[in-house]
Amino acid sequence: MDEVKLSQMDPRALKATSVQASDEDSSATPQALRITAASSNPAMFTLPWHKPLVQWPAELLANLPRGISRHVVRFVHVGDEVYAMKEITQSVAEREYELLRRLQKLELPTVSPVAVVTGRRSPAGEPLEAILVTRHLKFSLPYRALFARNLRPDTAERLIDALAVLMVRLHLMGFYWGDVSLSNVLFLRDADSFAAFLVDAETGDLHANLTNGQREYDIDLARTNIIGELMDLNSGNLLPAEVDEVEVGNRLAERYHSLWSALTDVDSFSPNEMWKIEQRVNKLNELGFDVDELEMKTDTDGNRVLVRPRVVDAGYASRKLLRLTGLDVQENQARRLLNDLDAYRASTWRQGEDLEIVATDWMREMFEPTARMIPQEYRSQIQPAQFFHEILTHRWYLAEKAGHDIPMAEAVESYIEKVLPQYKLDAQAMEDINSEADAGVVDDDATYYNPEDDPDAAVWSS
Repeated sequence: MDEVKLSQMDPRALKATSVQASDEDSSATPQALRITAASSNPAMFTLPWHKPLVQWPAELLANLPRGISRHVVRFVHVGDEVYAMKEITQSVAEREYELLRRLQKLELPTVSPVAVVTGRRSPAGEPLEAILVTRHLKFSLPYRALFARNLRPDTAERLIDALAVLMVRLHLMGFYWGDVSLSNVLFLRDADSFAAFLVDAETGDLHANLTNGQREYDIDLARTNIIGELMDLNSGNLLPAEVDEVEVGNRLAERYHSLWSALTDVDSFSPNEMWKIEQRVNKLNELGFDVDELEMKTDTDGNRVLVRPRVVDAGYASRKLLRLTGLDVQENQARRLLNDLDAYRASTWRQGEDLEIVATDWMREMFEPTARMIPQEYRSQIQPAQFFHEILTHRWYLAEKAGHDIPMAEAVESYIEKVLPQYKLDAQAMEDINSEADAGVVDDDATYYNPEDDPDAAVWSS
């Protein structure tokens, strides 16, 4: 990464450590096993690095649904944690690890990089590919696993909305993706919506800012890939009949441009319309984004005030809930929990008390007892915050049907019996998903895309 580019980059990204030692040729294959890790886990050294990943013993593997990848990917138990292992060339593994580290420093929604393992050799001395290790994102699923369940007809649209938010957040921070698709994303339930996390960054690049051409290239590629992926789902009878694949692909571009405009457009007000500034900030907060500062200036004749917000990041509601309760949840989950906290505060006639004190009691009396009721077999499949949200929704439906309020315990019991089983993937569905994932493995050097080598790179210029 050249010095000019580094000097223009967000200082947080520069704090990410590099895996490449300055006195070594990173393109050379190490002669001995080397594990470069962001955190220490002694169990890493006990793994069978001398074997190709496809030959690792079953007792090490976690039976979790995998997304389609060009490379061999496995989920592996490492001590008390589960890591995703991706077999890939050394140079690409080191580059992706470093890029993920930078994105993490920018607090962007990505999988967490754990280590790069190089210098792997078989017992016969044959070199093996490097392995990129990331932490498994708990409760997340690839899109094909979501469609293998009995979901609402609008699931495709909700996934697209989550992907649009992810793309905007990445682009605001200067990340060019280069291979946007549903396959390169993991999804977490977020109340009635989804949250999207980048899981594959090998084609990406981080800049101080992106040109309009770079952003539009990502959008157009995303639209094309998504239409193809949905058509593939349709051919496997996994897509609801009423879903129009092309229309859903077009929705991504529309949602992206709408959100980008809301976050970056310059508003023009007359001096007696300054109240509209607060309205603009409130709208951005409702979208889940914090505003760090406002850039205001008058036009040439002084009759208009031009205002541009400086959006720092998403997470307005989730940061507020974290401060009040210590719960670290997704944005829409946070909104729902904050609304329930407000209802609790009103129902206990405590509007005059500090919200921090009320939040402590709400946690003890409402949230924690409900979260403890998650059956043991589902605790690795649904987040407590999502469970609580869905209980509230289910309780509302029960009350509407009954014509009177329903006790919380009764709502939980009904939900566990009638709704929660939908979270389970049966063994056949799991096998089908992972077989499809393995069928997409290519592991060809030609698949490693470098924007600087693209002969059509001129299309990125604004």
